[in-house]
This record gives sequence, structure tokens and C-alpha cells, in this order.
Amino acid sequence: MRANASGAGEKPEGRRRHEAASRVIPGGVNSATRFVGEPYAFTEAAGAYVTDADGQRYLDYHAAFGAIMLGHNAPVVQDAVRAALDGADLMGLGVSDLEIRLAELVTEMIPSAEQMIAATSGSEAVSQAVRLCRTVTGRRFMLKFQGGFHGWQDAVARNVISTPERAYGPDPLSAGILPDALDATLIAEFNDLDSVAELFQRYPEQIAAVILEPIPHNIGACVPTQEFVQGLRKLTDENGALLVFDEVITGFRHAPGGYQEVCGIRPDLTTFGKAMANGYPIAGVAGPERLMRHFSSAGGDVLLAGTYNGHPVCAAAAIATMTYLRENPDFYQRTHQLGERVRTGLAGIAAELDIAVNVSGFGGVFAMYFLDGPVRGYRDLLANNHDAYVGFHRRMTESGFLMLPMSLKRNHISAVHTEADIDRTLEASRDVLKSLRADGIC
Repeated sequence: MRANASGAGEKPEGRRRHEAASRVIPGGVNSATRFVGEPYAFTEAAGAYVTDADGQRYLDYHAAFGAIMLGHNAPVVQDAVRAALDGADLMGLGVSDLEIRLAELVTEMIPSAEQMIAATSGSEAVSQAVRLCRTVTGRRFMLKFQGGFHGWQDAVARNVISTPERAYGPDPLSAGILPDALDATLIAEFNDLDSVAELFQRYPEQIAAVILEPIPHNIGACVPTQEFVQGLRKLTDENGALLVFDEVITGFRHAPGGYQEVCGIRPDLTTFGKAMANGYPIAGVAGPERLMRHFSSAGGDVLLAGTYNGHPVCAAAAIATMTYLRENPDFYQRTHQLGERVRTGLAGIAAELDIAVNVSGFGGVFAMYFLDGPVRGYRDLLANNHDAYVGFHRRMTESGFLMLPMSLKRNHISAVHTEADIDRTLEASRDVLKSLRADGIC
């Protein structure tokens, strides 16, 4: 099922670019998760497809870690960007009409939002939210969940895809983080209220906030129970802590108002980014005025700074993307239906081949864990067959279906995927699963 495929190891143009990049960029990439071997480099993107430097075309399920919602180079977004380029560029003073309209849209669409600030990445947005939580409560500790990823900043850069011996204990994502910063972030288990309650008991009146991805898409797609999200709202209220939904991935993807619209729970703060601008670099933090007034821009003592915050090109892309989603609710109906089609199809194929899998996901996101039994939180994922997970994504990519070949990474369906695309994907998946079974990998 290769589409214009070169044989494995036969990517001369991609390899040449990688070697050239490695001479001037550490490791040849500007983010560590971008290097996965072949394909090394991409030269074109349009709609649901991307093309690598050696001419192979892929149906894209990676979607730039989910940033692409409407398809690559979506006309509605590109037209808005061109219009912004013809207007005022970056002033770095005052405010623009685009920034005002962006904030209006966010506060109209996200249920818990009264005000917002703009940032350029999800990591920056979370960093602002963490500072705000600690300032408002006067408390030291943040509480996150094993498997949740909230960016690269010191406050929460720990315990994501941990090995069994490091899960739940000290597991920093990077060297160079001060021990005090790591120790000030506590780790609980997703979908386990008792683990959260136990930490509140152990650190009374010391936890500033609980932060979570409502669906931890950085470990695939562990879907929360309604009891869990309701319980978090209750526990934080009872203990004087804030509740932060990190909707950098779930925001705007699963519903116009993010996952909080789906579950009906109102967090105190929301961070968002990725898909809000269909691939342009912009993010933000939103919440009630009583909390947002603490930023220094409003006379508070939480520093708000950033030359590129609310950049007109990115703001225009976000406005176009969010307006499209708001005015085209069939986007969610279509992507949810296609997501269910691929999840049901994968589960059926695995059952037919007698391969133990758990196909999970929500809306247009899907992941296939190679394990037997339900997946509630990270503890269940310790049983995942890493080699089979990576091998499935690797072989699907070699067959012309771009899926990030890293353990626990999810796949995304955009506005331009079709039923025919899903059916071709399922056909290729059957062949790949057969090959993995034949090779004794699963």
C-alpha cells in the first residue's frame, strides 16, 4: 500500500537535507520530536496530504501534532493571512482590531472565559497560567497527572511518557531544571480521584491548582469519566485551589468551546493553542476577570510581556479558523463520524486477526494501544506493547499514511479527510497488522 513510495533507506533528498541541517541545527531539527528517521524532510502540503523531499505523498494523520484542523493551506485561513499582510504589521504598542476581535471570539466560544491574553505557544500560555495560580492563591504546589504534558517550562516539565520504574516518581523531561521546581509539582493518576484527594490531604492549603489535559492526548486518548472531571471541580473548590484545563490540544478540536463544552465543567483557567489558527503560532490563557486582572497589563503583579503576543498575522489566522468552526458545526459532526468509523474499523480488524488492542479516542482523534483491557490512566498504559505501537505507525507511514512513529502519539482527522481516505487507511492497517503479527511483534 505504498503511495509513490521509495524503498526503505532510499530517501536521498531527505537524507541530504537532514545532513545539511545537522551541520547548523543541533540534531538537524528545531524540536526533538521532529526527528523520526524517514521521512526526513517535507516540501509540500495541501489539504489532507503532505509530500516529502523525495516525492512520496502521504495522507496526513499527524497534522503537526494536531495543529492542522481545516487541512493544510486552507483557503479561508490563507486569505485572512494575506489580508493581514497587506495591513499594519507588528507595532509592539497599543492594541489592534485583530487582537480585539480575537479576544471577543475566545470569550464568546469558551464557556469559562471572560477575558484572555495572547501568547505564541502552548508552553508560554501554561507558564502564564501557573504564575497566575500561584499568585492568586499564595500557594506553592501545582498538581498534574502522570502522562500529562503541559509544555517545556520548568514548573510542569516532568512525568509524561515515563518508564515503569520512573512513573509517578521524579522524572524530569530535561536536565537543567532546579530540584525545587520539580519538587513543587505533584503527580496524581488520571481518572483516579482518590489519588488527587490524597495529595490534598498530604499538602493541606498548599496546592495552588490542579492542571490537566481534559483528554490526555499526549499519551494517545485517555477519555475522562464524567465523575472524574466533576470530582476535580468539587475537590478544588473544597480545598481553595484553582482548576486549570490545558486545552492546547482539545481546545476548538472537539467542540467550539473545547472539551469543557462537552463535559459541562467550568475550569477557573483555560490554556489553548494549536488548532485555533490551523498551524500558525498563537496560544492564550482565558478566565474570569477576577483572576485575569492580576496580570501586570491590568495593574496586577503577574508579569505579562511578549513582543509577538497577538501578532496580526497569527491573530488573523486564528480569527479565520475559529469563525469557520463556529459557523460550520457540521465540521464536528463529520470529523466525529469519521473518527468513529476508523476506531470501529481498527477494533474490528484487530479482533479478526486476534490481536489484543484497545482502540481509543474522541471526536476526530484516534489511538490504538497494543494491550488487553481498558485504559483509564497511565498505570494501564504501562502494559502497552511499545514495539507494536511504534511499528504500526512506522509501517503505516511507509505505506503512505503519515502517523508519528513514537509510542503513545495520537492521530488526527481534519476537515478535508474523506470516507474514502478512512477506508483506504483501514485497508492498509489490515496489511500492516498482519505483517506485525507475522514478524512476532504483536
